[in-house]
Parts: sequence; C-alpha cells; structure tokens
Amino acid sequence: QLRLVESGGGLVQAGDSLRLSCAVSGGILSTYAVAWFRQATGKEREFVAVRSWNGYNSNYADSVKARFTISGDNAKNTVYLQMNSLKPEDTAVYYCAAGKDSRYANDYEYWGQGTQVTVSS
Repeated sequence: QLRLVESGGGLVQAGDSLRLSCAVSGGILSTYAVAWFRQATGKEREFVAVRSWNGYNSNYADSVKARFTISGDNAKNTVYLQMNSLKPEDTAVYYCAAGKDSRYANDYEYWGQGTQVTVSS
C-alpha cells in the first residue's frame, strides 16, 4: 500500500516562496506519476502540477505556470513543489497524489492527507 505524506505548508505573505514535499513510502516512486492538487475552502479540488513516472515530463495548470515547479528525487522517494511569487488566491490545502499521469483527480489512486498553504495579502 503506497503512503504519501505532505509537508512544508505554512503562512506566508504575497510574493513569498514555499517548497512542499511529498514523501512516498510502501512503493517505488519511479513507477507512478505524482501530482499536486489543491482545494480552497468552498471550492472543488483542482489540478496544480504533475510529474511523469520517469521524471522526464511535467505539466502545470495555467494559473501556476512559470511560478511553480514540480520536481522529484527518486532516490529519496520524494516529490517537491516549489512555489514562487505566491498570491492570496494560492491559499488552499495542497495534496499530493500518485497514479496515472493525468490532470484528473479520479485517475489517482493514492492520496496524502494534505498540507495547508495560506498566503496573506
């Protein structure tokens, strides 16, 4: 059973940066695509970024492109989300998920518990 644990969230000001980590255990990271999703209060969960199983490809939501970077270290079984130039609208609970390379939450079988990111103006 794959287990994902997010960390790195917090309260920051607009324009600041944060790096989220997703530690994967119980399986081999290189066999899964890993994505980040986020859910703001009162809104549906939305796709943020995905890293392919081999790390060669990544895709981003338009709202975060050029500000966020997804990366991974297969040796450490960890995927990261570097978030720069944060905006108040980035405030949400961020989840990492492992499964099929996709922008759709239903394609991901394994999920972490989430980490809160709050950006103040």
